[in-house]
Amino acid sequence: MWDAIVIGSGIGGLAASAALARRGRRVLVLEQHAVAGGLTQTFRRGDWTFATGVHYIGGVGPQPGPGGQFGRLLQWLGDGSLQFSACANPYDIIHLPGLEFGIAHPESAFRDALLARFPQQRDAIVGWFESCAAARRAAFTLFALHSAPALLAWGLRQWRGGEADRWTHRTLAEELAGITDPQLRAVLGARWADHGAPPAQAPFVEHALVTGSYDAGAYYPVGGPARFAQTLVPTIEAAGGEVRLGCDAQRILSDGSRACGVEYLCGGQLRREAAGTVISAIGVANTVACLGPGDAAAWQRTVRGLAPGLAYVALYLGFDGDVAAAGAGTANHWIYESEDIGAVWQRAGDEEAPGIFVSFPSLKDPASHGKPTAEVVAMVDAAAFAPWFGPAAGPRPPEYRALKDRIAQRLLGQFLRHFPGLRPLLRFHELATPLTQQRYVRSPRGAMYGIEMSAQRLTSPALHVRSPLPGLLLAGQDVTSPGVQGAFMGGLMAAAAMEPALWRRLGGGGA
Repeated sequence: MWDAIVIGSGIGGLAASAALARRGRRVLVLEQHAVAGGLTQTFRRGDWTFATGVHYIGGVGPQPGPGGQFGRLLQWLGDGSLQFSACANPYDIIHLPGLEFGIAHPESAFRDALLARFPQQRDAIVGWFESCAAARRAAFTLFALHSAPALLAWGLRQWRGGEADRWTHRTLAEELAGITDPQLRAVLGARWADHGAPPAQAPFVEHALVTGSYDAGAYYPVGGPARFAQTLVPTIEAAGGEVRLGCDAQRILSDGSRACGVEYLCGGQLRREAAGTVISAIGVANTVACLGPGDAAAWQRTVRGLAPGLAYVALYLGFDGDVAAAGAGTANHWIYESEDIGAVWQRAGDEEAPGIFVSFPSLKDPASHGKPTAEVVAMVDAAAFAPWFGPAAGPRPPEYRALKDRIAQRLLGQFLRHFPGLRPLLRFHELATPLTQQRYVRSPRGAMYGIEMSAQRLTSPALHVRSPLPGLLLAGQDVTSPGVQGAFMGGLMAAAAMEPALWRRLGGGGA
């Protein structure tokens, strides 16, 4: 019997498994794909290597305290070889009609640049950063509520729940409404795709938390995002654990009172493994799909009522030549065709995207040996792909391929209009759609960040680390915050629920 079975080898599953391994636990990790890492994996096309979900991360710098906590935890859990390269500063550049604005770190530099560009908005700018600080304090209460035992969570809710509730139910749009300058509003709200919900829906607390995570700088893993799995898997194996690829979880087994193992399909055979604890890092929707109808039935109904978040399309571009000399760099570009930054691409393929995110991963990685690459991302309404969601059985129909081609051409034309100097160097392009996301990481309806980002997500008791089924813990971004760092912390919280001594590491960021 394994000490724990972890379903899913994304960064949340790997974090949970490596943390338990550091406590001497034998962990079996089941991954349905042929590659470990979830959205930290990479793939090759000819001379180009592409990253699937990592564009930049915070918390891995050399600074003490929160500015380097994520990095210290990764070093402790991994083999010690994972390194990060700093992106440019400004690390994000906002493009609006008639305005280009770079977002620098630390936050004081960002604030000073805003005051210089919008001097008539001093009071609004100062108030914005005060609100961000208050909202971030509330976010830590929310995280504690998602991981604490029931009695402790009740006490914390009585003590700090009011403040957390206030910031959670205040949307980004409501906070921006007090700013009269439309360009300033657009700059402050432009990076909402980092958490996956437009301003009208996004909890302000989440926007403040995610944008604040780059206060100590933005970084990229040296050697590419695949290095996360490459450095964490050896820790799991050294403790007697195993990562099994091509193993698709079918059912979380229960003895009637608690989870006790997993039934999975591997190599065409149905197998079973037993464990004292099961940790699911495949998203809460996929988790309940693996439960029997009598296992925590009320919880299952609640989870099925939670909607998936926004989907996206990603255009992967391959170049041959000096892209840096032609206008590329290590900063990310948030490009909007109007000041309406909250618009989602509704008629993908039939019109330009209202906004695109552009990243040049190969330039961020000093160890990159392939030819240069870029990625163009646009948030999209998944309804356009609704006819084809579900298991991919055989080739996609011609209608889907035609839509995919139209979207690729639209995005390519939009990208080249903003980066005309790169046109002569372009050699390759390939589009990933919400169906791609669903196929490779089992994301419901291709959602970028799992469950829809809303106040309901942040406050739902259904999204706690401890599920109502004893022996079943949840890991990953659904129980914390979107993105790599959020999913990683969700994995550590699940491990700490099983091994409470790990809480000391979370508080201090490792040693």
